[in-house]
Amino acid sequence: MSVARVTEIIATSSKSFDDAVEEGVKRATKTLENVTSVWVKDQSVDIKKDKIVAYKVNLKVTFILK
Repeated sequence: MSVARVTEIIATSSKSFDDAVEEGVKRATKTLENVTSVWVKDQSVDIKKDKIVAYKVNLKVTFILK
């Protein structure tokens, strides 16, 4: 039997939502062991002077506890 935990993180990219997800996963797997999945809970953008300057994703990261 295994026990999983879910933690929520926010990742940002100046390129795209996909890049923000990639950066979030890369960072989460540096700190957390046994990551099994990531769910994109929400997406948003920051706008300055009528242009998108940042793509943000709210991620729920699932990992198995030792």
